[in-house]
Amino acid sequence: MIYLDYQATTALAPEVAAAMIAAMDHYGNPNSAHRIGRIAAADVELARERIMDAMGKRDGRLIFTSGATEALNLAIVGAARNSAPERRRVVTLATEHHAVLDTVLALRHEGFEPVILPVGSDGLVDLDIAEAAIDGRAALLAVMQVNNEIGVRQPIDALIDIARASDVAVVCDAVQGFGKYAAPDADLVAVTAHKMHGPKGVGALWLRAGIDLPQLMHGGGQEGGIRPGTLSPMLCAGFGVAAQIAAERRVADLDHVETLWGHALHLFADWQLNGAADARYHGNLNVRHAGLDASRLMSDVRTVALSLGSACASGSGRPSHVLKAIGLTDGEARGSLRMGFGRYTTIAELDEAAALINAAVALQKAAA
Repeated sequence: MIYLDYQATTALAPEVAAAMIAAMDHYGNPNSAHRIGRIAAADVELARERIMDAMGKRDGRLIFTSGATEALNLAIVGAARNSAPERRRVVTLATEHHAVLDTVLALRHEGFEPVILPVGSDGLVDLDIAEAAIDGRAALLAVMQVNNEIGVRQPIDALIDIARASDVAVVCDAVQGFGKYAAPDADLVAVTAHKMHGPKGVGALWLRAGIDLPQLMHGGGQEGGIRPGTLSPMLCAGFGVAAQIAAERRVADLDHVETLWGHALHLFADWQLNGAADARYHGNLNVRHAGLDASRLMSDVRTVALSLGSACASGSGRPSHVLKAIGLTDGEARGSLRMGFGRYTTIAELDEAAALINAAVALQKAAA
């Protein structure tokens, strides 16, 4: 099997697996005061330090969660509830992950006004439109650093500057960007381990110094009372090592991705790129072919792992909301494929995958 679905998840790095196996021996509850508990707690705190170092954060605090979805829910709902009574507007983009969009829309039940900003055909938000919406009426801005479906990189620094001018809190989904780019200077930043060769089931939320969130869950008071529940030292340890390795290999990994990107553009030269080519993470190749049934193609090419879009929304039968937001028709969206590659992808794998995919397209066209 050739794996080209890096945006959905990534293979566990060998170093991460080794760290997790070692942490399995530290079976104590990290909240226990005895020696065995303190050993487990040390694993957790070392991981916390490594993740913050990889993010380049020297202040604030990092709390562990079950993943980015939980982190984003805590951040968005908490920041909205913390806002002043006159700030009822919650601003986000039409191409955000459903963990953001659905949470923002759910805030309507608490009297907030969701404002969903459009994007252009390149997937980028118009800064003038954003500035008009992010004003003194806004409670927060929730924006993604790197889009999970089309890889587009929003002008995050400019958006943060706009928000700061009106004292609007910024929540950033940095899941696809963490380990690749500098962490944004947002007020709350959500990340997860399994997109960067770490384990599934663990994520984190970084909060700027001075920011606190209201308690949404109740229990033992762990993680500063924001996220109660016993942590898994094994998962935390794996996340910490994954973050450390990503920081150490950042340049090498990005160089490798650029090589793969250039080669992939040649292999898929007769496909059309979805989203911006330059303002983009080049480990994401989302392309379309006129008249293609991408679902059928995936069934025909079973030895290549790729996707139609977000794994979280797969099986819905609906065209990708991200592709629709950039102006694609239903037919164009259904003729689109997302291929993701990274650290462990080889040129030979890309060659073989492209040959299989392009051959399947030719057969499908011939049968039409």
